[in-house]
Order: sequence, then structure tokens, then C-alpha cells
Amino acid sequence: MEIQLNPKTTTGVERAVEVTVPAAEVAAAEERTTKRYASQARLPGFRPGKAPAAVVRKKFAEAIRNETIESVVREAYKEIVEKDNIQVASQQHIHDLKFEVRPTVELTRTNGFSIRREPATVTDEQVQEQIDRLRDERAAWAPVEDKPIEGDMVSVGLSVADADGKLAEPKDVSLVLGDGKAIAGIEELIMEAAPGITVEHPVHWPDDFPEEEQRGQTKTVRATVHEVKRKSLPALDDAFAGEVGDFDSADALRAAVREDMQKFAERESETHVRQRLVDEIVSANPFDVPRSWVGQLVDNYAETYQVPVDQRAQFDTEFAQVAERQIKRDLIVEALAEQEKLAASERDLDDKIAEQAAERGVEPGQLYAALEKGGRLKDMERTITEDKVFKWLAERNDIVNEG
Repeated sequence: MEIQLNPKTTTGVERAVEVTVPAAEVAAAEERTTKRYASQARLPGFRPGKAPAAVVRKKFAEAIRNETIESVVREAYKEIVEKDNIQVASQQHIHDLKFEVRPTVELTRTNGFSIRREPATVTDEQVQEQIDRLRDERAAWAPVEDKPIEGDMVSVGLSVADADGKLAEPKDVSLVLGDGKAIAGIEELIMEAAPGITVEHPVHWPDDFPEEEQRGQTKTVRATVHEVKRKSLPALDDAFAGEVGDFDSADALRAAVREDMQKFAERESETHVRQRLVDEIVSANPFDVPRSWVGQLVDNYAETYQVPVDQRAQFDTEFAQVAERQIKRDLIVEALAEQEKLAASERDLDDKIAEQAAERGVEPGQLYAALEKGGRLKDMERTITEDKVFKWLAERNDIVNEG
């Protein structure tokens, strides 16, 4: 184990030494402990010893951490005793133990890169699509006596025959045709009947149907249409604009939608530029990150997206690269912020709060209190720091605007 020793002033027979264990050593020890737990763990939904490391790490986080610390301390102590040929008279005493696994990020090259910025354009068609979505949210549904068409909402009784050809008791369901919530053949059957009419014929179950045992089967289906409702979009006029928000005309609404979409497109374009810069910096200054960090971030993603247990293994594999990329990005931002003195200052924070307060029409003190109460001041500080770091990088690299 490559440890760093810093002897401390002592008296008599007592010996004190400050020991620093490299991050890679601690990460390796933690990885070994996790693998041992994974080989023995029995978790619901997994065969013995087959649970993904990320799941094991989350389940036994505290135990893995404690055993990692114990093994690292034991190995470090053994090495100190052997290296200095110390004759131990009593048990060692450990003080001020810090368990930190943090890679060293040395950025020797951060400039000379050429990054292409995608144009942040918003077309008339995109604006219209967004406005149509707003209209769709406020659409009215009215009963019709016609046969249903795609986009109609239907209330229907469905009966499906069993293997012997016997139709089951009908089940009442409601669905919007074309939403993909029903088999295409069943939707086609429903569209043959006006309200009050019953139709029946064989329907083929698709080969990619979620329930494997039903794939490719052909069954008799009976449908009785009870009600058909058709959507009616509100007119795009000044009255509609007033309902959507504080707009005095449809033109004002369209202009506001375009402005919002333009800002979003510019943010997306900037996000891509920043990530490409990070990728170039990582390529020029490669470094590793602790697998435990990656596992923890993947766990956080899985919890946020509520990934089912039986899909965790695939999810862990797919998101590990995303998590590692995010961690490296954060470490690069932190390293440059410290190296170039770019961390957000109190003045930066005050200015940002004042700016946002003016946009919202509130007092800065009121906004500050709300952010503090919601625990969002740190997030704002990180955002300011990140903006300063990427501004610093943009000034030292060639950002080429496309289009």
C-alpha cells in the first residue's frame, strides 16, 4: 500500500504519525469489500450471489463502508509497524479518522480545442406545434353518434374468447383511439361500430405483445360501443390567449411562445457546447473516478426513475457511463474553480438573487429567504460557479457557430 507518513512530535515511548492513504487504494479496498458482499448476498429478486454490485452497495452501504475503513486502517497500521520496525507495546489509538475517496484531477491542458455550436433555431412549425399542444390541453370533448375515428374517446365493452372459443364476460373500458393503449386490431374493430352497435371478429395479437404467452395468437373479440366523444380544439383567438396567460392577443401569445422556445434552444445549444468541452478536457487529461461514486449516482438515478428490481441490472449497465461522465464533469468544474479562483462569491450570489428578484417582481430579501428555506442557495452557488468556469473555458477555446 502506497501511503504517506507525516510523523508528529511525541514524547517518551509514544509514537504518533499522520497517515494518508491514496484515494485509489481506498477505492480498491471498497471495491473488494463490495464484491465479497455481492458474492454472498441474498436479495429478493436475485439468485444468491447474483445481485448487481450497485444494489448490494446500496443495501449494505454502512457495513461496506465500515469494513473498508477497518481493512484500510489495518493494512496501513501493519505497513507503518513493519516500515519503521516499531516494537508495539499496546493497542494503537486512532484519532481524526477521515474517510475520503477523492481522485486527484490534474488539468494540464484546458485550451486549444475547437467546439462547434449548433444553431439555436426555432421554426414556425415548432411554434405552431407548441401552440397546438396548448389548445389540445384545453380541448372540449362532446358526444357524437358517428362511428369513432382515430383521436376519439370511446367507452366500450370488450369480450375476448378463451382457448376454447368461449367469450368472457365483457369489461367496460375507456380509451382514446390511436394512443397505443389497445392492440391495433381491437381499435380497428371498435371503429366499425357507432354507439349502441356490437361487432365481433378475430383479432391477431402482435408478435411483440408484452405477455409472451399471448404473442401471435388469434382470438375472437366482441366490442359494444357505448359512447363516442370527439375532441374540439378552441379557436386560436385573443380570448384563448387571455385564458392561457396574461396576453392581450393571439399574436402576443405566439411571440411569447417563440421567445420561450428560443431561450430553451439556446440553453440546449450551450449545454452541448459545455459537454463537448468537458469531453475534450477529459480526453486530454484522463483520470479515473471511484466506482463507488458511479454506483451511488446510478442508485440515485434508479430511485428517481423508480426502476423495477428486475430491470436494475440492465439499468445499471446503461447508466454507468452517464454517471461517470457526470462525475468527471463535476470534478473538472470544481478543479478549475479552485485553480482559477472562479468559485461563486457572496457578491456573485447577491447579484444573481437581485437579478432574479427583479424578473419576478419581488424583493431580493424575500427571494433570498425563500431560497434559504428551500435549501436552494447551494444549488444557485454551484450554478454561478459553473457559469463562470465555462465562460473562462469559452474565452480560451475556439467555439465555432454553425449555420
